[in-house]
Amino acid sequence: MKKTIFIWMTILSSISCSSQQTAQSDLDKKVEAFFRDHSGWYDMNVPSSDGKLLYELILENNYQQVLEIGTSTGHSTIWMAWALSKTGGKLITIDIDKNRHQEALENFKEAGLDHIIDARLADAHTLVPELKGPFDFVFSDADKGWYQNYFEAVDPKLKVGGCYATHNVSDRGVRGSNYSYLQFLQALDHYETSVDNSGGGMAISFKKANK
Repeated sequence: MKKTIFIWMTILSSISCSSQQTAQSDLDKKVEAFFRDHSGWYDMNVPSSDGKLLYELILENNYQQVLEIGTSTGHSTIWMAWALSKTGGKLITIDIDKNRHQEALENFKEAGLDHIIDARLADAHTLVPELKGPFDFVFSDADKGWYQNYFEAVDPKLKVGGCYATHNVSDRGVRGSNYSYLQFLQALDHYETSVDNSGGGMAISFKKANK
């Protein structure tokens, strides 16, 4: 009897695993088709190389609790949500502009990832400090003058081992882009920060310990 039960459990587990693999394969095809149909992105969206970088960071580190500050029309959000579809995670994304927010919602649905994304139309200056977290990955791509404020609001809610990525930060040239913010990040003892210059410039800060 026990042997029969074990066999049936093995069969059911195999069927469930096969079904999940099929569902993921179907979703992958839908997202890939979406990107083929939407090759030109504008309105403050990240370039594809940065989207792929975000995807890889989430997937390689198995991150599951993601916050994005600055949705625009959802290019970066879709890359992250696609990775989260494979790690079993969820994403909160924030934008203050109603038109961009509405277009992003349509894009999320078309890409088949709307069930993973909690898109909020709000002022990030107010909402970010109110979010409870915890998060294990954060992508900041909103108003550059508020970058440090966002970071300081989220830092206590970011798990050790988590990553805080900031767009449009570069160490190229004499002072680079958003140089004072980069100096701020690099001075933090409980973070290790590097810069990826392959796209629009990305500061990648891994949290080593709590402050």
